[in-house]
Order: sequence, then structure tokens, then C-alpha cells
Amino acid sequence: MRLEQLQAFLAVAETGSFQQAAQRCGVTQSAISRQIQSLETALRISLFHRTTQAKLTVAGDRLLPRAKKICQEWLNAVQDLDDLIAGKQPELCVAAIHSICAYHLPPVLQQFCHDYPNVQLRVTALGSDRSLKVLRDGLVDVAIVMHNRFLTTSPEMVVQVLYDEPIKVLLAANHPLAAFETIPWDELANYPQVVFKDGYGMQRLVQEQFERRGITLRAALELNTPDAFRGVVRQGELVALLPETALAEAYTDSTLAVRSLSPSLPSTNGTSTPPMVDLPFTRQVVLVTTRDRLQIPPIQHFFNLVAALLPPKFELPLAVSVK
Repeated sequence: MRLEQLQAFLAVAETGSFQQAAQRCGVTQSAISRQIQSLETALRISLFHRTTQAKLTVAGDRLLPRAKKICQEWLNAVQDLDDLIAGKQPELCVAAIHSICAYHLPPVLQQFCHDYPNVQLRVTALGSDRSLKVLRDGLVDVAIVMHNRFLTTSPEMVVQVLYDEPIKVLLAANHPLAAFETIPWDELANYPQVVFKDGYGMQRLVQEQFERRGITLRAALELNTPDAFRGVVRQGELVALLPETALAEAYTDSTLAVRSLSPSLPSTNGTSTPPMVDLPFTRQVVLVTTRDRLQIPPIQHFFNLVAALLPPKFELPLAVSVK
């Protein structure tokens, strides 16, 4: 059974004439007759009395209201898709890491609301791994996260690199490590740390940095917001590794200090051999959606706005040789 057969059936039922039904559908009378015959063959019952006027049989009368519903549902579906293509969607859902939501996303949101006033934005602050999961599950349209190649390798994912962001040490202003201009990793390892909760890309990234240096991360507390990190760190001994974006308010807080990390690996052979040169410790922030969503005008527009307006400017320290 095909949709055009039901449409032909409705046209004949409503006009009472195969000829008028053909005119309404823009086809020949013989084409209408073939559609009705095929439908009756598929249903194994006659739908019309073939007299001077096409009248419904008992079976045809039983089919009529259901055929109307099916065709109307199809028209509704076509209209919904036309609206989607035209950008008439009720909402656009975004998941982003906390620092993006707090510091860089507001201008993008303001511009999008101006450009698409009838589309409601829904923004949720989540960790990177969680944001990518809800994107893959279809719960959000766009994710702005720390890059995780293990979660973005599928062909349907579209990944736009936004920027590489320095990661620095947040500590109390009177902390012993505040005496360093740049803090060596082996000195950092002497103090307990506040880390992001499980499911946040930063926790995994920090753990990997400690492991590759062969030193132990002393994780004493897990948190998930910049405010919470500042509140705990200013109390004394605890320190935290945070991205530059999350440190914006710490720079103006006299009770806190921010220090860069020494761009070198410790010597591993127990001799006086100079440390190996290391790259600056950064995280990569990316914009992610799926190929099918990128075909929808409001999502495509939001994606382009983020790519154009969101990347901040950071001065990354250069890796230098230690002599």
C-alpha cells in the first residue's frame, strides 16, 4: 500500500467521481483507476460501487476516516520538516563546560537570540564527557567541551577546534608555592590538590600529566565549579590546576595567586642530566555537533556564531630548554 493510493481513494470518495478525482490529483483518469484497483487488490476487498457515481462500499466507508487520518498525519509530518528546514524549530539545546557558560558564551547567546527570536535557547553547564554523551544520545544539539577524541571519532560527529587554553596553578596568596614564578611539577606534587569530579575532562587531563611524569597526584577533594575551587583553595594548603578561563576572577582576588607551570619534565635517571623540554600544559576546547543537525539553519547559525565569536586570545608560554 502506498500513500498515493490512499490519496486517490480520498479524492474519489470526496468527489464521487473518478474523473473529478483525476482532475484534483493532476493525473489521468486511468491513473486514478489503477491506484484504486491496486489498493483494492492489496486490501482484498472492493471500496467503491462502480455506478454512474462512485459510491463507497461498506469496506470503503470503514476505511475512509482512517485514510483521512493517515493522509493528514503525512501532511503534518511534511509541514514539520518544512518548518525545520526553514529554521522554525521551538528550541535549541546546548551543553557546555562551566567556564564557557560563565565567561565566553553570553555574547553568542545574545546575538543568537537577536537573530532567531522565536527559537528558545536551553543551555546546560556539564562536564566535557557528559556533554558529549548527551549530544550522542540526542538530548542536546551542540556541545562546547574539552576535546576527547575517544568520544568524537564517529563519522557523524563534526568537530571544530576553537582554541588551546593554558592550564595554571591556583593557590592561596600565602601558599609556599606562591614564591615560585613558575612552579616545577615535582614541587607541585608535594601538595594535596582539588580536582574536577569524574566525568570532567580536566580530571582525566591532569591525571595523565602526572602519570607521564611518573609522579603521584594527591587528589584530596573533587569539585565542579570555579567558585567552589576558589573557596577551598583560599583556605590554605590545597592547590588546583585550572584552565585560564576558570581563573578570570582569581586574578583580582588578593587572597589568591595564579602561577604557570615549568615547561619541562623532571630527570628520570637520578643524575644531573638536564630535564627534557616539555610543551606548555594546555587543554583544547572544541565545538561539536552532528552532520544531520548542521543542516538545520538555527543550529548551523549557532555553530557559526560560536566559531566566530567565542575563541578568546591567550598568550601561551613557549617551551624553553633548561640548562
